Amino acid sequence: MSGYVKTDEAEQWLCAECGTELTFGMIEVHYMGSGYPVELPSCPKCGQVFVPEALATVKMAEIEKLLEDK
Repeated sequence: MSGYVKTDEAEQWLCAECGTELTFGMIEVHYMGSGYPVELPSCPKCGQVFVPEALATVKMAEIEKLLEDK
């Protein structure tokens, strides 16, 4: 969770760069020359995107395997 601060208020996430509350939206993730829309929390002020560890490690490994098998 590097770069983001979780507050005590009902799962509110704040950007560590500018302190703005993160909002969920569709973000285009690019990997191995292809783009994939993923709903992720991001900062509406500075544009930083929070990528959860599970997405960065587990899901991306699954996508990489699928792409390699094609």
